[in-house]
Amino acid sequence: MSILVVDDNPMNVMVVREMLNRSGYEDVQIAYSADEMFDILRSDNRGAQAPTSINLILLDLMMPGMDGIEACALLQKDERLRDIPVIMVTAIGDSRKLAEALDAGATDYVTKPINKIELLARIRSALRLKTELDWHKERDRRLHEELSLARQVQEAVMPNDVDGDNLSVQAYFRASEGLAGDLYAWHALDSKHYLIAIMDAMGHGISSSLISMFTASVLHEAMRTTVTPKRIVHELNRRLLQLQYENEMVQYYCTGICAWIDLENGIIEYVNAGHPPGLITRGDGGTQQLCTTAPPIGMFEQMNVQMETASLRTGGCAPSFHGRVARFVPRRHGAADRTAYGHDPGGRRRQQSAREPARPGVAGPAAGRSLPRQGRS
Repeated sequence: MSILVVDDNPMNVMVVREMLNRSGYEDVQIAYSADEMFDILRSDNRGAQAPTSINLILLDLMMPGMDGIEACALLQKDERLRDIPVIMVTAIGDSRKLAEALDAGATDYVTKPINKIELLARIRSALRLKTELDWHKERDRRLHEELSLARQVQEAVMPNDVDGDNLSVQAYFRASEGLAGDLYAWHALDSKHYLIAIMDAMGHGISSSLISMFTASVLHEAMRTTVTPKRIVHELNRRLLQLQYENEMVQYYCTGICAWIDLENGIIEYVNAGHPPGLITRGDGGTQQLCTTAPPIGMFEQMNVQMETASLRTGGCAPSFHGRVARFVPRRHGAADRTAYGHDPGGRRRQQSAREPARPGVAGPAAGRSLPRQGRS
């Protein structure tokens, strides 16, 4: 525990230092002016960003040159020094001066002649506040680091863009806060058939991101075992309700679009579960909305899900599923038909190379899987 005493009167310094030493405060440093105080604080060899080792300052209000009020105001402007508690020591009873000192950043004050019991009580109080503040700052620092790691993990599990012979997939993700409840995924069953999904969990921040990660796990599993959007949405609904019932959670729900892209037959079969409409933009300038066909996922046990079909035959189609934007561009005659997609000002586009290998289980051929067109539901 280190205390810095700042006073231009050597006698006052000696008296205060003796009081502190006899009360168990052995690390007492001395400065005879505000300038000397700043020299001590800034020469503390702990790095430019690290806090100083001084735990408390006893600062005389009236000093030649820079007085205590001005010094206190300068302390508040320095990020490394602003959290050091300052107890102002004064011989005057001017309440306006004391108020000015407290407004400048002083934590407390004592009057001269100094009463030892009062001084020690105010020091203990100020140090308790400093300890509490340091604890909260350290907790916030760790929380910030953990949230930063969680954000990196959330972004890392998003699938890479696809640049195949028959289909180009581009995606854009930007969280409104550090973490988000949004996700997207795609799965190639073969070079002509793809499953595509975009989801948005209720809310923002940590809780929605955890629901999103759970939904992503279920979604990826369902995409490997089910080839129809309707069944995938039913499975997501079942698992999300099961999670809520088993853990007695507050009800959470997701909106989303799940689509089956059939390039062989030139169609898209989709379910829109309470999500903003997807949009098919065509080479002739026309558009078609993929409107709601089901309620949000996780709301009802008996979920009425309708699957709709849209044509991709008009050349240059680019289905675009909004919320976070995912764009899926079918190729024509094997030529690159890349087009720009929506960009939020200040947003950040994913930088993965389109030629990077797909992450296992997210996008990649499913060898040997039969894709019957009859009886799909």
